[in-house]
Amino acid sequence: MADALIQVQGLEKTFRQGLLMRQIDAVRSVSFEVHRGDIFGFLGPNGAGKTTTIKMLTGLIRPSAGRANVFGIPIPSAKAMKKVGFLPENPYIYPYLTPKEFVQMCGRLSGLGGKAARDRTMQSLDRVGILYAADRPARKLSKGMLQRTGLAAALVGDPELMILDEPMSGLDPVGRKEVRDLILDERKNGRTIFFSTHILSDVETLCDHVTILREGRVVVSGKLDELLRSEVQLTDVVLTGAGEEFEKTCEKAGHETHRVQERLHLEVKGADAVQLLIREAVEHDIQIVHVHTRSETLEDLFVREAIEHEASPKDAPPGKSESDPDDSTRPPGE
Repeated sequence: MADALIQVQGLEKTFRQGLLMRQIDAVRSVSFEVHRGDIFGFLGPNGAGKTTTIKMLTGLIRPSAGRANVFGIPIPSAKAMKKVGFLPENPYIYPYLTPKEFVQMCGRLSGLGGKAARDRTMQSLDRVGILYAADRPARKLSKGMLQRTGLAAALVGDPELMILDEPMSGLDPVGRKEVRDLILDERKNGRTIFFSTHILSDVETLCDHVTILREGRVVVSGKLDELLRSEVQLTDVVLTGAGEEFEKTCEKAGHETHRVQERLHLEVKGADAVQLLIREAVEHDIQIVHVHTRSETLEDLFVREAIEHEASPKDAPPGKSESDPDDSTRPPGE
């Protein structure tokens, strides 16, 4: 197996907030590995601890416990970060600088010389599709353009590993496709990509491995194709002309139902249940509009593991309440 560029074992982060210094356990005993050449998806609902973990990996905050290595070097490490391109969740671009000036500054900070920094800046801006606005002040750029500028800054140092926190944030569908294509191209060029996102379809399209967090803990981790349960067959059925009584019968049978105008949409598990449903629909003179069978998707896995199984208030550990802030469980200024 390829060597691990990121190794995380038992990583934890506890914050103290407020006048009473209330303890908030943002990350709890998180362990995973990211191997060379992989596209690794880091997932979880709001408040799961994704951004806090990324901040520890990049040296922005220190862990409370556990250990992690990046390129075999214990974090935090300026040496390791020289090989890392980082896009934070909300990249801050100095408003009085242009994309060209900002990305060139990042190139110089990553160790590039004057000409090399200038050349790499123009290449990176072109690569992310923002070259046309290279000389506009950042304060005049849209959110999507700022996101592209931050992505160019992550690329400018020619990193071996890219850590991207919500790289599709603020992008329109065309921009999302361009970033997906860029990620695939960068993997072909030998880079390893670690990224966090809420857009599950992008993860399913791109990623080799995923780790899902819930309330600061890892609940799922492994190869994506091995995690999705191929034996679970889900069938989407759309009916028209079904009354409320028929809908209630479907709900009692365990089918997921919802209505869109006159159409009744159902999600049915198992081939036998589909056959029974269709037979009953025909007997009641209900029109069958659509039947589509699919295997479990990443969204199904995510909902099952990260949402449906969330701990109830009585199960929540001491110091953690349902109203605790998100990944955003962080002291002011972090």
